[in-house]
Amino acid sequence: MSQITVNEAITQALAEEMRRDPRVLMFGEGVATKRQDLLAEFGGQRVRNTPLAEGIIAGTAAGAAATGLRPVVDLLFAPFLCFAMDEIVNSAGKLRYISGGQFAFPMVVIAMTGSGWTVGAQHNHNLEAWFVHSPGLKVVMPSNAADFKGLLKSAIRDDNPVLFFVDMALGHVPGEVQDDEQLVPLGRAAIAREGKDVTIISYAKMVNTCLEAAEQLAEQGISAEVIDLRSLKPLDEEAILRSARKTGRVLIVHEASRMCGVGAEVSAIITEHAFDALKAPIIRLTGPDAPAPSSYMLEQAFMPQPDAVVVSVAKLMGPIALRGHAREAVNA
Repeated sequence: MSQITVNEAITQALAEEMRRDPRVLMFGEGVATKRQDLLAEFGGQRVRNTPLAEGIIAGTAAGAAATGLRPVVDLLFAPFLCFAMDEIVNSAGKLRYISGGQFAFPMVVIAMTGSGWTVGAQHNHNLEAWFVHSPGLKVVMPSNAADFKGLLKSAIRDDNPVLFFVDMALGHVPGEVQDDEQLVPLGRAAIAREGKDVTIISYAKMVNTCLEAAEQLAEQGISAEVIDLRSLKPLDEEAILRSARKTGRVLIVHEASRMCGVGAEVSAIITEHAFDALKAPIIRLTGPDAPAPSSYMLEQAFMPQPDAVVVSVAKLMGPIALRGHAREAVNA
């Protein structure tokens, strides 16, 4: 077991997959500049910079995937994916179906997302729901170093296009990672914390926010179970429903705005299949329907914080005697 950062976990996953499979290559904006180790080991034929042309990068990856290669492309910030929607959604996502399965598109698109680095609205926008909604694509959004490594290795081996979102605030966060190969399958959620009173469902860096809130709730006598979705498509419906039926109370937390977000889908799944187990209406705690601010203080207010999670859980639990700050917040 080693202690490495999320960025190091990503680099390890890329290097291991490139050693394992000569068809794996990486290109994109600043790739060869940022990943000098990969460039030195695998050369410019497999690790290369590209112009700032997202549509061309994604289109090249789709074409390379169709010919049997396994490209990984880095498009930097998630809002830049707007320039590559046709290539990702209309080509990579649909042509396997349209061709009757004659072509596969084993490609990974990496993009940074989320608040934490005050990069402003045109570099910070949680777009995961756009791609979850698009047929033919898979979407992952891990929360810790081990899952970043294990999920990226699985994504590279998958025969479908995978959107791999890196919450930029997690890049330098360390975590324990197994020294031997540990694949994390796509479509499998994790129980980040066991609990029995309420289920908190989240993904990416909001998982850590929810875990911090769960600690505060434990001091109030409330046992919160935290589910880390990890993979948004395919979605682990079984894990979601199992926990919802166990606790009967569900809070869904994500940084993306509420309207048509992933939380809406999770809420609908629970309502359709576990309504009889619910003891209270499902609550969503999300970012606002507004562009992300570039001010650090405003950015912190923009995304859900642990205190807000505590307040939302308290509302779910009903008339429970909370103590101190949590009780004051509920009564405010």
